[in-house]
Amino acid sequence: MSATRESEVRKPRWLDSDQRAAWRGFVKLLQRLPTALESQLQQDSKLSFIEYHVLAHLSDQPGRRMRMSELAVLANTELSRLSHMVGRLEKRGFVRREPDPHNGRYTQAILTEAGYAYLAGAAPAHVARVRDVFIDVLTPDELRTLHRISEKVLARIEHAQG
Repeated sequence: MSATRESEVRKPRWLDSDQRAAWRGFVKLLQRLPTALESQLQQDSKLSFIEYHVLAHLSDQPGRRMRMSELAVLANTELSRLSHMVGRLEKRGFVRREPDPHNGRYTQAILTEAGYAYLAGAAPAHVARVRDVFIDVLTPDELRTLHRISEKVLARIEHAQG
């Protein structure tokens, strides 16, 4: 690589004031939104934000079941951390685990009827909170734009992770 090219690579590309304001606002949103949603879930249904989403992911799957390794990816958590969480959900009767019938080396998490009923009871208040702090403050055009932005950034992240 030429000396000129190396200096171009090493030179930081600082954010301008608009970019910095957008970035800082987004980071603040990332920090505060889960807390705002978690407090409602804890108060109303004694579920953490991640527990709610694990149950919701399972409820959307055929047979309300999913491999633990795939669920960990969807929940953006490590398999060992997910295993502990699923253990807590098992104690509450919301989830059970069993070997994957197609490949016994894998374990599936299965949403029980009691877990589905509990999730169905928790969902209305959670959705109301999501609407209150997020959906209803944005216009339909802003929501579509946010969706496109999210997809673009996620695609870049996934591409970089290879």
